[in-house]
Amino acid sequence: MATSFFKDVTLIIKKYCTSLPEYEDESTGIRPNHEVTFQLKKSVEIQENDKAEYSYFVTHKLTLPQKERFSGKPSECSVSSFMEEVKKHSLYYIYTALSKPVDLPGIYQFTAMAQLDDIQIDYYNSREQRKIPKQTWMKEKLYEDYWEEGTQSRKSKEHWFNVNIDILMKRMRHSESDLHVFQMRTGCEVERWGSEEKFSKGVYEYGYDGENFLSFDDSGSLQFTQLYQPRVNIPFLNQYTKGYLGKNCVDWLKKFTEYGENELRNGSPPDVHMFAKRSTSDKIKLTCMVTSFYPKDTVLFIRKYRTSLPEDETESTGIRPNQDGAFQLCKSVEIQENEKANYDCFVAHRTLKEPIITKWGN
Repeated sequence: MATSFFKDVTLIIKKYCTSLPEYEDESTGIRPNHEVTFQLKKSVEIQENDKAEYSYFVTHKLTLPQKERFSGKPSECSVSSFMEEVKKHSLYYIYTALSKPVDLPGIYQFTAMAQLDDIQIDYYNSREQRKIPKQTWMKEKLYEDYWEEGTQSRKSKEHWFNVNIDILMKRMRHSESDLHVFQMRTGCEVERWGSEEKFSKGVYEYGYDGENFLSFDDSGSLQFTQLYQPRVNIPFLNQYTKGYLGKNCVDWLKKFTEYGENELRNGSPPDVHMFAKRSTSDKIKLTCMVTSFYPKDTVLFIRKYRTSLPEDETESTGIRPNQDGAFQLCKSVEIQENEKANYDCFVAHRTLKEPIITKWGN
């Protein structure tokens, strides 16, 4: 039910991120309230054990979209349905420095990269010492001067990280013979709804051997542990960090998103596979695999008799990156072999008009 709004509004009931057809729900139509605003109610009859898979989505010209879901077990789908309407974009820079070289392929003493919406768009390492584009559209849209200036900037950061990892090791009284890791992650996220755009999150954090010692919190200030106490003016540092994340970072995020608009907008639909492996004499491990999808947000359920299994009954790899910039996700469950025909994989993604349902034997 939506109420207390001026007349034009949209109310949609969704199941598994998919809007229900108008003929499947009952609507009161938009009606006036006593205080000159309006209300609208829609209803649908459902199985009680499916209620967590439903959400409703409301849009009105005066607000950002609102979504709600039933109480009870969390519904991944209700979150995805919201993401389908409000576009989120992110830009992150990740720096990693090691205290000494390691003799392993692909592992360098210093690396730096930028990720736009979880896709790597540039890269630098201490062996080549060149900032290079990782997407064709980045190479086409940005001139050689940009990459040359970026190379010099990354070289400066490499030097800064090498100096400061030595300082941290001495402060922690760590041996130079051991391997230590110094990392930094900084970036921003924005939400877009139609022509409106809103800064939603800024990240600025340092870590040493896996433990954060400096971070930017939601209140807009930097937090320090005893490992690191800055000698600069803290209010000034807070102001600078907040300005960088909310302005400079967002400006580059907008620019990169515009450059890669076609690739980011079109996305890549998922491939769905279902397979099984024997676990005991009478049981098999049934696996649903979703791969080659982009953007990252997706919904995967293993279902029995078209009812989603609870998350605590399935094993999940979590969403992982593929080498091509797309993603994959696997979920598994151990079942009786003679019941495998009763199970299916249910997948929803923003590139799909309708969910994919894959049954055993298909």
